[in-house]
Amino acid sequence: MAEKKKFLLRIDSNVYGALEKWAAGDLRSINAQIEFLLTDALKKSNRINLIPSAPQSENENRSNLPPES
Repeated sequence: MAEKKKFLLRIDSNVYGALEKWAAGDLRSINAQIEFLLTDALKKSNRINLIPSAPQSENENRSNLPPES
């Protein structure tokens, strides 16, 4: 798992209260809820791809080569 970046977030108290209730309803911490919402927004806007592409196996690499004669 990648190391997580730590930073201070200043947020309106009404927004924090709404996030706190939402997080409790989803059984998440406030931090996890914020990360979930940001990740979801990034995925929906095609700005992030969290699933790294798997390396090709040796057989897949060979299938891309022209047939041997």
